[in-house]
Amino acid sequence: MKFSTNSTMTKILDELFSTYSERVPNVRKITSEMVKNGMVKDQNEIINDHVAFRTMGVKNLGINSFEKIFLAHGYEKRDFFHFKVKKLDAYWYAPPTHDLPRIFISELKVDLLSKKVRKIIRKYTDSVISDPVDQINLNDAEAVSRFFQNTFWELPSIEDYEALLAESEYAAWVIYNRYYLNHYTISVHDLPDAYCSLERFNEFLKSIGIVLNSSGGEIKISKDKLLRQSSSVANKIIANFSGNETREIAGSYVEFAERGVLQQFTHLPKSEITREQRREGFETGNADRIFESTFTSQLKKK
Repeated sequence: MKFSTNSTMTKILDELFSTYSERVPNVRKITSEMVKNGMVKDQNEIINDHVAFRTMGVKNLGINSFEKIFLAHGYEKRDFFHFKVKKLDAYWYAPPTHDLPRIFISELKVDLLSKKVRKIIRKYTDSVISDPVDQINLNDAEAVSRFFQNTFWELPSIEDYEALLAESEYAAWVIYNRYYLNHYTISVHDLPDAYCSLERFNEFLKSIGIVLNSSGGEIKISKDKLLRQSSSVANKIIANFSGNETREIAGSYVEFAERGVLQQFTHLPKSEITREQRREGFETGNADRIFESTFTSQLKKK
């Protein structure tokens, strides 16, 4: 996805999005149908609400390592989230300029998993003996872009993948997909009036064959009712495991967000509403269900 400024971070995100859209056919399908239906003239008009990444909470990796990329380019660390059942922590990061998306980084609390699963994860991640982010020039867009495609650890076996899947689907996703972009998010409230609510946009998505994550309902709603989110079920990919074994697994997906106008600004016409006048941040309950876009329970629907 293109951005209006020409900073190092925009170049990094452009390259990241290029790789992501190749792995997630739904991205191009949705975009082309949005153009066909007159919602946007081209992909560059779609507002990217946020992008999300998943990490392993082990030494030299996790949020403390990964966030350095974004903090170095002016992002500000904001709210903390904890997901007790999924054993995850997360933060979101506010961009330095409004043409850039918010960033959401989550981390698996590996020490909270069973001894068997901890051992499997560390069999792979122990090969990372220093913080990999410290080894790259964060002002070199090409170097950072390559970093996101880095293998970091050896290809997992299908047996190890399935053992992780049985206890933590998040762990299984990361052990294979590593730092690939987990999802990007279309800002629905910025679309023309005929499509600017999630109800209308979801109907459009279903009409073009996009399967939605139904966990907690197709639309996940924050307690204050001002943040509404939905997501596609992850596209499947053919994973090549060690020993030349292959299996179809969850890849990445697309999210859709509608941010409501704060009460004190509801009298303003839509054309005058700014980003600051809409609901900011994220919601634990919503995000908890969005994570399941890559889960087996949702993939079975496709």
